[in-house]
Amino acid sequence: MPEGERPEDAQDDGAVEAAGPTSAGFVALIGAPNAGKSTLLNQLVGTKISIVSRKVQTTRALVRGIAIQGRAQIVFVDTPGIFKPKRRLDRAMVTSAWGGAADADAVCLLVDARKGVDEEVEAIVEKLAEVRRPRILVLNKIDLIERSKLLALAAALNEKAAFDHTFMISALKGDGVDKLMETLAGIMPEGPWLYPEDQISDAPLRMLAAEITREKIYERLHEELPYESHVETESWEMRKDGSARVEQTIYVARESQRKIVLGEGGRTIRSIGQAARLEIAEAAEHPVHLFLFVKVRERWIDDPERYRAMGLEFPRG
Repeated sequence: MPEGERPEDAQDDGAVEAAGPTSAGFVALIGAPNAGKSTLLNQLVGTKISIVSRKVQTTRALVRGIAIQGRAQIVFVDTPGIFKPKRRLDRAMVTSAWGGAADADAVCLLVDARKGVDEEVEAIVEKLAEVRRPRILVLNKIDLIERSKLLALAAALNEKAAFDHTFMISALKGDGVDKLMETLAGIMPEGPWLYPEDQISDAPLRMLAAEITREKIYERLHEELPYESHVETESWEMRKDGSARVEQTIYVARESQRKIVLGEGGRTIRSIGQAARLEIAEAAEHPVHLFLFVKVRERWIDDPERYRAMGLEFPRG
C-alpha cells in the first residue's frame, strides 16, 4: 500500500503494547457484483461498514474496515464489483477496484458458488495473474450448493490461477470466516498497527451516513429507481443536547425519479428517512435528526465534483 494511504501518525496512535511482535496490512476483497463482498466485510469487522443490497454495483468507492486477529491488525478494503464498464461511473469503479487490489498486501477473490465461473469471474481470474500478492480464493454462499459441486468449482478455479489458499464460507452466516481470518492474520507483514485498537473503519461518519441512506433508498425502491442516484451529507451540526442535525441531498437524474423518491404525499421519503436515521444514530452513537432533500441533477454522473465526493477518480474521455 503506498505510503500516502497509511496514517502519518500510525506509530504513535496505532501501535499496540504486546508481549510479541505485531503485524498489520491491507487485504483487498475483489469479485464480480453481488459476490457478497460487503456482507463478508461486515462479518469480518463485526459491524456494519459497507452497504448491502440486492441491487448490483452498490459499493462504489473503496470502503475500509479494520479488524483485529491476535496481534495482527487487518485493514479490509471492500472494492466495487468488477464488471465490464459501459459508463463513466463504471470505469471509475473498476479502476478503483483494481487499484485497491494492486496496493494490498493480500487479495481475496470472492466467488458466488451458486453462479460458479461465468464470464465476469473468468476475466477477473485472468487479470488477477498480474497481481503480485498472495491470492486467496473464497467461495461464498456454500450453504446453497452441494459439496461435490463446491469441490469441483474450487479445483477448476485453482487450475486457472495459482491461489495460495482456498476457503469455503457463508459470509451471511459466518461459517468458515474464522479460519479465513486466521490465515490472513498470518500473511500480514510485521510492524506497528496502523489505526487505534478501537477504530473499525477509516470512512468519515458523514460518508458512512450517506451510504446508509443510499442503502435505504435501494431497499425501498429496488426496481423503481435507476442506478443513477447519489447521496451526499451536506451538513452535520451538533446541538447542545448532544444530538445532531444532519442534512442530506439525494441526487437523481430526472424529475420523474424525484417524484418516485418523494412518493405520494412524501410517504416514500419519510419511510427512507426513518430507516436511515435509526442506523445513522447507531453509527454515530448519539441521537440524529435527519432531513432529506431530493434534487434533480441531470448530468451528475459526468460531474467531477460528485466523483470526488464518492472517493473516486474522475475518468477523462
